[in-house]
Amino acid sequence: MKAVVLAAGEGKRLRPLTYTRPKCMIQIAGKPILQHVLESIRGAGVKEAVIVVKYMEDVVKEHFGNGKKIGMKLHYVTQGSKYGTGAAFLTAEDEIDDTFFGMAGDVIVESQAVKSVIDAHSSGITVGLKKVKDTEQYGIAKVEGGVIKNFVEKPRNLKSGLANTSMYVFNGGVFAKLKALRPSPRGEIEVTNLIKSEMKMGKVRGVEIGGYWLDMGMPWHLFNANEYLLKKLAPKRGNIENSRVIGKVIMEKGARIFDSRVEGPVYIGAGTTVGPHAYIRPCTSIGAGCDISDSTTVKNSISFDRVNAKHLTYIGDSIIGYDCNFGAGTQIANFRFDEGQIRTYVNGSVMNTKRRKLGAIIGDNTKTGVLSCIMPGILIGDDCWIGSGVVVNENIPRKTRVFVKQQLEFKSSQE
Repeated sequence: MKAVVLAAGEGKRLRPLTYTRPKCMIQIAGKPILQHVLESIRGAGVKEAVIVVKYMEDVVKEHFGNGKKIGMKLHYVTQGSKYGTGAAFLTAEDEIDDTFFGMAGDVIVESQAVKSVIDAHSSGITVGLKKVKDTEQYGIAKVEGGVIKNFVEKPRNLKSGLANTSMYVFNGGVFAKLKALRPSPRGEIEVTNLIKSEMKMGKVRGVEIGGYWLDMGMPWHLFNANEYLLKKLAPKRGNIENSRVIGKVIMEKGARIFDSRVEGPVYIGAGTTVGPHAYIRPCTSIGAGCDISDSTTVKNSISFDRVNAKHLTYIGDSIIGYDCNFGAGTQIANFRFDEGQIRTYVNGSVMNTKRRKLGAIIGDNTKTGVLSCIMPGILIGDDCWIGSGVVVNENIPRKTRVFVKQQLEFKSSQE
């Protein structure tokens, strides 16, 4: 059986991280999201996949190539001008001969869950379902005798329900049915509309999956996925000198910890230096080629590659893009005075993150000056400069330079 993995989307709600990469290529625990997805599929016994790409597709192709380095055979197809999950699957029609497994490229899930959906399939369509409490975020299915009898998008009046996990098994005849679908009100060809149509004839099977599953729609969802993946990874110690290391660390080739304190689980990428006098707290992933040193603290954060935080910096509950540099004394605040949940402005709307601790989401190649401060829940675009002494209390657009004007007053000491 082949898999078709949908990786064409930009992920506008994950800006600024997706200004410079597709959503599926955001780095968690040292790997792109899509790599975690493919490894879960491979673990379920599927060794060949068709990846549907579009937005910044070369980033995906260059990283994965033919799939040899992750033990799979990979093919790529480019989604055309039509939008929606159904249109994305249709793009792969020429690569598929028979029954196939379909999955979104931004879902973190265990291999056993993938296998349970595949094993449950007999004919028609099989949908993987997961019991959730926050039903307003998902399509919710009602299942009787293993068959989906009703499917409702984002109901508000349910305390719990079985959510669509974006994992499917389709018989080969699904392509003709997708072509016959009318576009949704937003002009997209939707797999969920096909499910609603086919379930009326009793042709859609629903199987509840166990274990971990997370569909990452917002930047702060990355923290949950990172924590799960860090706990799942096997420990791997490297060059540790004169340091206090508590719990699990995963150190890649050339990583070094010296004269510092590290509390796992923590991931440290290849060639990264931690120390002297750094403090790395639990559930932190630090990418390759980074330098974290001299009384800098990093807590529950995700740092991509080549990040420098060398002098008296605090990074808490934050996501930092490639090639960022923090000036001495930069502080990222992650907690409100009133201890309330942090709200942030995402893709044109104010969103309640439902988190009491959230720092900043910072795009690639952004620099801060000495003694700058970033308030909780702030999004800063890629390629920005934050000047010395600036207190950032609102989102900063990409490619922006922000400075503070200071008026000095001089008086003679003899007055």
